[in-house]
Formats: sequence, C-alpha cells, structure tokens
Amino acid sequence: MFDYAVLGVDPGTAAVGLAVVESAGTTPSVRWAATYRTPSGLAGPDRLRRIHDAVREAIARHRPTAMAIERLMWGRNTQSAMDVSRATGVILLAAAEAGLPVEEYPPLQVKMAVTGVGNASKESIHRSLTRVFGMKGVPAEPDAADAVAVAVCHLQHARMRRVTREAAR
Repeated sequence: MFDYAVLGVDPGTAAVGLAVVESAGTTPSVRWAATYRTPSGLAGPDRLRRIHDAVREAIARHRPTAMAIERLMWGRNTQSAMDVSRATGVILLAAAEAGLPVEEYPPLQVKMAVTGVGNASKESIHRSLTRVFGMKGVPAEPDAADAVAVAVCHLQHARMRRVTREAAR
C-alpha cells in the first residue's frame, strides 16, 4: 500500500524535527512541519518524556499513515549518540502506541533520495525540496526541513516498493 501521509522525524534531544508530508500523486506536499525543542536545563528523562508527548500529539493531530525516521549514525561523540538513540527510542514507542508502521533511513539514503548526492548540504536539501520536487511550505529551520526530507525519502521508497510489487505480478 502506498503511504499517503508520512510523519518524517529528525531525532535529537535538544531539537526534534517533525513534518507530515503527503502525496496524492507525483508531487509531495508539506501538510505541517515544526521543530520541537526541549529546555537545555531539563533532566534527560524529562526531556525524553516531553519528546514522546510531542510526537504522540503530532500523530494524534495529523493522523499520518506511517512514520519515517532518520537512523542514527554513530560517530566519535558516543555520549551524543547515546542521547539521540534514547530519543529515537521514545519516538519509536509513540509510533508503536499509535500502531504506525515505521521505516528508518540513514542520512546518506535520505540525501541521495532528495538530491542525488550523498554528501549534500542542508542548503542543497532545502533547494532540492523546493525546486526539484516543487514543494511549498518547506520550513527554513534545518531540523524541520530534514524531517521533510526523511518523509520524502520514505514516499519515494514506498512508491518504488509498490511499482516493484506490481511488476512482479
């Protein structure tokens, strides 16, 4: 089944990019996008609770049919990676509670799907979403724009999976 409305998520603990992108044909459109920020002085568990609540609220309000989340890539800063992985866990929990199917995409795959270049800059991603895809309402804020890109990546992959299944029949 083709996913009509996808909640794209760019996970983090200080800022979480959220965007609902829908596609009724060949051109995706931004239904809603925002960056949810947690207060820096808040204890880790309280930040996670707030992230979980924000994602649950986004799901309840915008009724997506699927969630696409950017997969964490481990780097040198293991503490930061652990924090983002915890945030990813509560985001996945919110999706599971709502019965939403979830797909994870690594940053390279998202960039390739949106720009055709694996090391694309945030500016290139935004430009591609607005010019190549013709999307209106792509937020200027980087975390929310990244969430739009994750959702667009998912819509493209869902379309390819559907075409492949139909061709196999």
